[in-house]
Amino acid sequence: MVVRSVPSRRAAVVRQWLRWTDLGSKLILLLDRVYVAVRAGQIVQTGQNIFIYRDASRDGANVEVGVEVGDRFDPVGEIVYAETPAGEVATATHTGPYSGLRETHQAVMRWCKEHGRALTGTSWEVYGDWREDPAELETEVCYALRPESGR
Repeated sequence: MVVRSVPSRRAAVVRQWLRWTDLGSKLILLLDRVYVAVRAGQIVQTGQNIFIYRDASRDGANVEVGVEVGDRFDPVGEIVYAETPAGEVATATHTGPYSGLRETHQAVMRWCKEHGRALTGTSWEVYGDWREDPAELETEVCYALRPESGR
């Protein structure tokens, strides 16, 4: 677990509110919509795949699924510009199959609670380059932190 200050990340995303139980079946379908625009040259991907979760509740979250881009752009159909918040985050790198990401998220949230760090309600995952061996997959999990009182 690491706490660090990060710049915002720019992204081209498709937005949808999803239940946590639907993530596995819906996230890739949303990402595929963005890649149609990337392959058509309508969006220029400059970085990794990124999944942003906002206003998380017990039931689900507003999800923004897409790719990193270099700058703002006008909407391309349902694909819109989004940014992650700049500032302090609690982050951990998940190594291994995506099916284990939940445990990494839980570990970050548990650490924040144990250390008295309040969350803003926005988190995101940045996916490393694809590897055929699932054991080699890396995903950065970030949770935006509220400023500590007294700072």
